[in-house]
Amino acid sequence: MKEIIKKKRKKKNIMDFEKPLYELAYKIDELREGAKLHNIDLSKDIEKMENQVQELREQIYEHLKPHQIVKISRHIDRPTALDYIDLIFTDFIELHGDRLNSDDPSIIGGFAKIDSQKVMIIGHQKGRDLKGRKRRNNGMAQPGGYRKAGRLMKLAEKLSLPIITLVDTPGAYPGVEAEENGQAEAIARNLYEMSAITVPIITVITGEGGSGGALGLAFSNDVLMMRYSVYSTISPEGCAAILWDDPSQAPIAAKRLKITAEDLKKLDVIEDIIPEPLGGAHNDKVVTAQSMKRYLLKHLHKYQDMAPSAVAKNRYDRFRKFGSQNIKGL
Repeated sequence: MKEIIKKKRKKKNIMDFEKPLYELAYKIDELREGAKLHNIDLSKDIEKMENQVQELREQIYEHLKPHQIVKISRHIDRPTALDYIDLIFTDFIELHGDRLNSDDPSIIGGFAKIDSQKVMIIGHQKGRDLKGRKRRNNGMAQPGGYRKAGRLMKLAEKLSLPIITLVDTPGAYPGVEAEENGQAEAIARNLYEMSAITVPIITVITGEGGSGGALGLAFSNDVLMMRYSVYSTISPEGCAAILWDDPSQAPIAAKRLKITAEDLKKLDVIEDIIPEPLGGAHNDKVVTAQSMKRYLLKHLHKYQDMAPSAVAKNRYDRFRKFGSQNIKGL
């Protein structure tokens, strides 16, 4: 029986603050196995412990600290862009290449439909498993990836299609080759082109929204965040290393950076927070996708009858107002 429990433990990608939950869950499993083995009724004890698990789960997730939300945003089982495309969109036709020299698999994109609305969908793709994450460089795009994204955005504008971007990246790839190939210019070019695009751009931060690597797909009319995602100019570890020369101070940095959806909504940096199942999107991808779809349709509808010039002005005005809010107490 204990061997069965151990195997179950190994299959779970458990975060440190979740351990008390799973310890209780394992005890429940042991009780069930014991009751079955010895043919005794422990249903009342099991029900009581199940209620304790639910109460503890609610308590933990209602009082998450920023650095704990960072861990959820990076969870290896968190849904990827392709997961959301499979669950929300239909008729997806992936388009490849930057028309210069590469087809970066860290960024995917193409035509799709959300209900009857035709759109261009573009997103960072981390990979669904360790092998996929290696091939897709954990969503850290090279210059060719951002050039591909920019090409697809210009194509969407030509065809009068709204653009949806799904952001999930620790940041743009920082390697020497990427810098030699114009990483900064590729991101800056996207920002320049996106600032004037005359079709709506809706962005969802689905996991990590890291630095310029995220902003290269997020110069948008509306930015939405999943409940357990983060959006920042630098990772908490990077910030801690710079300020205190000590990456272990990342929890302090995460709190001070104001990187959670709740903090950024208060600052009017984002327009909406998309709810997730208790514990994170990886616990129920279908329910999460349904929530995202509702919010995407809601925000697409805002721009349905807006003139192209007004769409571009709306985006310009959105960024111009940043910094004008009252930020006392931050």
